[in-house]
Amino acid sequence: MPKVRIFLTGVGGQGTLTATIMLARAAMDKGLAVTAGEVHGMAQRGGVVESTLLIGGFKSPRIARGEADILLGFEPLETLRALPYLAPGGLVVSNSESIPAIGVTMGRETAPGLDEIRARVAACAGRSVFLPCQTLGAKAGALQCGNLALLGALCATGAVPMTPADLAASVRKALKPKLVDMNLKAVEYGVAEVRPA
Repeated sequence: MPKVRIFLTGVGGQGTLTATIMLARAAMDKGLAVTAGEVHGMAQRGGVVESTLLIGGFKSPRIARGEADILLGFEPLETLRALPYLAPGGLVVSNSESIPAIGVTMGRETAPGLDEIRARVAACAGRSVFLPCQTLGAKAGALQCGNLALLGALCATGAVPMTPADLAASVRKALKPKLVDMNLKAVEYGVAEVRPA
């Protein structure tokens, strides 16, 4: 059975925890052993959210620094902050569109730009994929669908034992009927970022 450790990070309101549940469901629907955990819950909308998903029979949901095979970043600055958890040569799949922190918005702080974040990711990742999740979510029907675009891209890399079709099947089973079509579109848009037509 394949074993993979995934560290997920984003900010409150992006659907990071929902994405963790959807990815876990897709793995369980394939009969894979899953262990998941929430590292830091959001105290409020916009706060940092981190979770872990380990596939393949792990006993603990904990991922120590340098252990994550995959870093799934729902916000680029949070991707950068979580880089210490990535194993050398690991995979990074990240949103390319930022949600500025309040200090940045108010002009009290500065944040690195996407080019700097990409360069720092490239320095330690074996492979990285960046995609505009909010844009893809909005194109699918709702900004919140951007989390499924990120999962679609991840499944399209071949780095997890679930295919985009497995993810789509889990979306159909887990979500309310009115939400299914837009989320399936988001998955397709995420896949297309990795596998252009």
